Amino acid sequence: MRQPKGRQPENMSPPSPITILVADDNDASRLITKWFLASFDYVIESARTAEEALSRFDPARHRLVITDNCMPGMSGVEMAQAIKARSPSTPILMYSANPPEDCPFLDGVIQKPAHLLDVKDAVDRLLAAGPPPGQ
Repeated sequence: MRQPKGRQPENMSPPSPITILVADDNDASRLITKWFLASFDYVIESARTAEEALSRFDPARHRLVITDNCMPGMSGVEMAQAIKARSPSTPILMYSANPPEDCPFLDGVIQKPAHLLDVKDAVDRLLAAGPPPGQ
């Protein structure tokens, strides 16, 4: 029996939302990125420092991490290295005015200033290339 469009079969639950962790010490940049990506139905958790992001990071929950590079204390590159040590398959996108030249811990880099649609495109590309949830 065919289901009407827009209706899920009763025995199927809707897909769980994708949760992204954003780390940026710049309040405006962090909040704008969070607001913009949330408008595409991503669940966004945010942190002001790399240390705070690491303490919140859960590979079972966070499908992607977006980070600035220059933050007080630990840098975004150092955070990316720590996350990859815990969860090698979690994609990490650096969105920074000062990204490194080359970093094996990053899966994508966007230099600020950039259009937020470029960030959205990179997020979509990295999520499409990554493993499905639970793997």
